[in-house]
Amino acid sequence: MKATVARDVELGGQIEKDTTDIPSAGSFAVLSDPQGAVFAVYTPAGDAPGHEGPPNEGEFSWHELATADLEAAFNFYEALFGWHKLEAMDMGEMGIYQIYGRKEIPLGGMFNKPAEMPGPSFWLYYIMIPDVNEGVEKIKDLGGQVLNGPLEVPGGELIAQCLDPQGAAFAIHSKK
Repeated sequence: MKATVARDVELGGQIEKDTTDIPSAGSFAVLSDPQGAVFAVYTPAGDAPGHEGPPNEGEFSWHELATADLEAAFNFYEALFGWHKLEAMDMGEMGIYQIYGRKEIPLGGMFNKPAEMPGPSFWLYYIMIPDVNEGVEKIKDLGGQVLNGPLEVPGGELIAQCLDPQGAAFAIHSKK
């Protein structure tokens, strides 16, 4: 953990909250990249949770970075976490959507944030659910807001980008 925090700073990032221990759980730190996108790192006290391969329902399925400088951001995360460029998709006026991963397993995508998208660089996390169409109705029923979607992405899967009732951004993702 301490080596990752130190490397973040060495690469031009910042420490937002230094390494903090959680008794019997592990330790975490909140960092930011040179473009200002905030993220956290975590080291569990025991075995690391998660698994290789496709996400199960209820797990994070995609990690998307909207950044001020795609190439600089990718270089930062490659140096920090060892991520690799996978497919690069030309999105026309939106520019390149760079899919990245580990061991050829896609983890997410990065793109240059368009001027009309407010705020600083940020991460958006997608959660795998059984059905996005049902999910957006449930989100509305619970007082959340759907910002974009449902929409189909390459491969025929569906996504929707949302806000919870307190204003936190998240996204949902389903195979159908």
